[in-house]
Order: sequence, then C-alpha cells, then structure tokens
Amino acid sequence: MDADLFLTIGTFLKWIGIVLLPVLLLPLIILIVPKPMQSAGTALARQLDDAIEWVLKIAMFAAVLLFILQLAVVISSYALALSWTWLSESVIYAFATIFMLGAASALRDEAHVRVDILRPKFGEHGRAWIELAGTYLLLFPICIRLLTTGEQGLTRTWMLFEGSRESDGLPILFLFKTLVPIFAVLMIVAGLSIALKAALRLTGRPMGTENVTPTESSEHGA
Repeated sequence: MDADLFLTIGTFLKWIGIVLLPVLLLPLIILIVPKPMQSAGTALARQLDDAIEWVLKIAMFAAVLLFILQLAVVISSYALALSWTWLSESVIYAFATIFMLGAASALRDEAHVRVDILRPKFGEHGRAWIELAGTYLLLFPICIRLLTTGEQGLTRTWMLFEGSRESDGLPILFLFKTLVPIFAVLMIVAGLSIALKAALRLTGRPMGTENVTPTESSEHGA
C-alpha cells in the first residue's frame, strides 16, 4: 500500500488527539465551576467506563484464547514432539493483549498495586485530591509521551506490514506493536474517568447521587 496513506491516517489521528486534549481539563473545570459542568462530567465518566468495559471483554476473550493456545503448545511439544513458531508467538500476543487492554479496567477499578502508603490515612477528600494529582502529574504525561515517541516507529511498521522474523511466524507484528499506543489511549481514558469522579466527589456530587434531591439525601443520612 502507498506509504502516503499511512502518513495521512497518522496525521488525521494526531489531529483528533490534539482536538480532544482540552477534554482532559474537564475535571479541573468542574472544580472551578461545578454546577454547570457536573452533569456533563457524570455523563462522560459513565461513557468512558462503558467503553473500558467493552475493551475488558476483549481482554477476557484473549485470556480464554491464551489458555487454549498454551495448552496446545504443551501438548504439541511434550506429547507430540512438535513445535511451531506461530503457535508460540500466538501465546505471546494473547498475553500482551490481556495486559495492554485489561490495564485500563484494573486502573478504573483500583485493582492495581498501589505504592502511595499515605493514601489510606487521608479522608475521602484527601484521597480525591491524590487521585487528581496522580492523574495529571504522572499518568497523563507518561501516556502522552508514549504516544508521541512511538509515532515514527508505528508508521514504519504499518507501512511494511511488519511480520515475524521467523519464516514460520505470524505476519502480524505490526498489530502487536500497535497495542502500545492503544494501551496509552486506554490508560488516558481510565485516568480521565478517575479524575472526573474525584472532581465530582470534591464538589459534593459523587457518581450515583446526581438524581437524589437534598431532602432525600438528608433523609438517607438520618
């Protein structure tokens, strides 16, 4: 295929990302002007969570596929004394898919390992501020860096439709390398969802309470 096509697609996706960058500021805008933006923040957080949930299903399918492929490798190697590079690479690709696509869901659901030992000592508002600070100071910059540094390499691998270096390997190495920017985008999506929920908690309207009137809220508290 024409190399210019991939360059055009890459440029188009880059501009989409640039246009969407201001959306990352929405949690901060909610903190400044909460009432006009709380509904939009709640709706966006739910949509982001739904998108992550769909991606999680793909990761779960990859987990089942990984089990089947690994079983096939064991049987073929130890029972039949047969070995295929494409089968071994399939196991690697399936495992990478689980990690790269499932990481965003783990971040959203707090299933990852935390290293901030002081977080449990803070109250709800303190934890919300930590989530905001960690998202904007660490998560977003690292993920954006991943996207910008891998641009040229990703374009090249798609232009060549890069495959395995082994003659009997899978011809889809370019798809394997594409998991890196996909991972970065999904982590940004999960981070934005976390930041939105933290901003909503700080402004007194956590997710799930947007339809509760002040009277109902006081009654439940009583």
